[in-house]
Amino acid sequence: MQIHGFNKTTLLDYPGHLASTIFLGGCNFRCPYCHNASLVLSPFNQPAISKDEIFKILNKRKRILEGVCITGGEPTLYPELIDFIREIKSMGFKVKLDTNGSNPKLLSTLVSNGDIDYVAMDIKHSREKYNLGTGISSLTVRSIAESIDYLLTAPITYEFRTTIVKELHSPEDLLAMGEWIKGAKAYYLQAYKDSGDVISPVYSSYSKQELMTFRDLLLPYAETVEIRGID
Repeated sequence: MQIHGFNKTTLLDYPGHLASTIFLGGCNFRCPYCHNASLVLSPFNQPAISKDEIFKILNKRKRILEGVCITGGEPTLYPELIDFIREIKSMGFKVKLDTNGSNPKLLSTLVSNGDIDYVAMDIKHSREKYNLGTGISSLTVRSIAESIDYLLTAPITYEFRTTIVKELHSPEDLLAMGEWIKGAKAYYLQAYKDSGDVISPVYSSYSKQELMTFRDLLLPYAETVEIRGID
């Protein structure tokens, strides 16, 4: 497990908490609109930060920070993630996990053991078009569906979220995704933005008005539906 990024302070990554964000390298998906291409395609070419350095900084900031967000890449690729999170929890921090949902076994273990406090799971596309959202033509959605079903009734605060790409997601696709996660506590639609580090920088975003229309379409499917990434 390699750490390739560390944001010491954020108000955005962990809802309701002042937090730090840790970026792990490597991913089993190749989402063409991914904004962390270097972490996905060539993580071992990126500068690494040692766990000891991370723990040293977090220990110094215990009185300032409330939580730590672990993102990627895809954190659940690494079995050692459990011990890493437990070390962070031992410092008194809440932990939020960002995941693509491809490892439901590890996800359920982390939740059932009380190792994490919040889960944000990406929904890439509808069941029928999930390969388009992930860039993996041979992908089956069994593990994704299992993670969705688990979170819908899991004893943890969670959210589902989708980065909306104009060339990939139609209103009909969004309705299909809404039906898939029906009954969810929270669903966030994220506006696509070109970060300068996108796997395939050929995409564009819907307008704010269009995204708000999509939000209204999805209101029947989740207790909370909101837009992120627009002014």
